[in-house]
Amino acid sequence: MSYQNTIAFQGAKGAYSDLACRGMYPDMETLSCKTFDQAFQAVINDQAIYAMIPVDNTLAGRVADVHHLIPTSGLKIIGEYFLPIHHNLLGVKGTTLDQIKTVHSHIHAIPQCKKFIKKLGDVKTNVQVDTAGSAMNVAQMKDKSQAAIASKLAADIYGLEVLAEHIEDAEHNSTRFLVFSKQP
Repeated sequence: MSYQNTIAFQGAKGAYSDLACRGMYPDMETLSCKTFDQAFQAVINDQAIYAMIPVDNTLAGRVADVHHLIPTSGLKIIGEYFLPIHHNLLGVKGTTLDQIKTVHSHIHAIPQCKKFIKKLGDVKTNVQVDTAGSAMNVAQMKDKSQAAIASKLAADIYGLEVLAEHIEDAEHNSTRFLVFSKQP
């Protein structure tokens, strides 16, 4: 994989940031990074030509973790991308909604789907680092009582079934991303 054809993002494969990368640069390879700083470092160290970084969400507000990294990164903002956020409930193939006992996802995704979660009845929620990471964990558990709130891309990547689509409470949910590069 050539760094000239690679865009870095924070999160596991299938994260909404991965979707933003694929939406803006469909012919590029995506590089999953554990932290925002690692995504910036991937560009600085020539592992990727760009980094796709979320800066704010219409419901959750600013992505605070990135705002202190931007001024010191030395990178240039070369573009922006707006991604509508459509949450889906993902589970092991063959799972029915009445089997779900725990829903896993990011700290912002769970409250963004609270009406749907309430309709599921007596289920627990479990906050995880990111949406796609929660999908990966549910796939590894292979337990029909576990589900994740994540993207359809995460379902495809981790072999999960979409149990319910567009489960977000607000239709206007979107995230604004900035694209960073060494060159202006």
